Amino acid sequence: MTDTIVVALPRFSREAERIATLLGAESREYTPEIFNEIFPKARRIVAVMSMGIVMRKIAPLLVDKWTDPAVVVVSPDLAYAIPLVGGHHGANDLAQELSALGIVPVITTATEALGKLSVESIAAQHVCDVVNRDSTRKVNAAFLDCDVPVYTISGPAVVIAGQAVSILMTEGVYVVGIGCRKGVTSTEVILAIRSACEDAGIDIADVQCYATTIQKSNERGLLDAISQLSARLIFLDDDTINAQHIVTPSKAGKIGLFGVAEPSALAVAKEKKLVMTKKVFGRVTVAIAR
Repeated sequence: MTDTIVVALPRFSREAERIATLLGAESREYTPEIFNEIFPKARRIVAVMSMGIVMRKIAPLLVDKWTDPAVVVVSPDLAYAIPLVGGHHGANDLAQELSALGIVPVITTATEALGKLSVESIAAQHVCDVVNRDSTRKVNAAFLDCDVPVYTISGPAVVIAGQAVSILMTEGVYVVGIGCRKGVTSTEVILAIRSACEDAGIDIADVQCYATTIQKSNERGLLDAISQLSARLIFLDDDTINAQHIVTPSKAGKIGLFGVAEPSALAVAKEKKLVMTKKVFGRVTVAIAR
């Protein structure tokens, strides 16, 4: 099965074949179970039928805009293509592709409709991932009101990020959250990171970035360790860290936080899943999320 599926009612099979030919997609006939079958597998879905049918069938299947497939509804007369799900995540682009058949794309996401950039479109242009996905709502809203600066930082680097800062990074799978005692050395940090990755069964090369609390922004041993690894370190504000759901109790309440290593990893990770709950390595605490 290709990653693009065109679904149509039997009477619109000819129209579906035209779309499938254009997109290099697979054409499937509509059945009551078809969306249940293809939703977990397809990256893009074009439905040639009433929007009402599509809405009712996919509503129970929706999980998260970052993982759900892009869904575009095309009117049976091939007049309009309406991104229904995942406008910023492929559906707007898919609707634009269909304009080659004379189909008018109906774009309703505010940024694109008003000719503005979005975090997701910038990420796509630079072949990057948005690692702190909760930030996009605030940043995209800001794009509607003003010019939002975009900074390119070559590593090694330290990034201090608030809730309204979207961080785009090249490919990587894991985020390592780090907590440490005051005065920790770079050697201690590096040994802890390597030990944690070994315990978790992951290659350190697959770590996308490292994250910790902004309260550690002057911790020289931590900064030097990440620099020696030629990696990127993100400092998170207290509100961002405390907004995460932690698994393991922490003594970080002494500094006003529910935790450090676990919530830092979760705040930046794409899937928000811990692959290793926090472990203590001497004066360093490490958690890993993906």
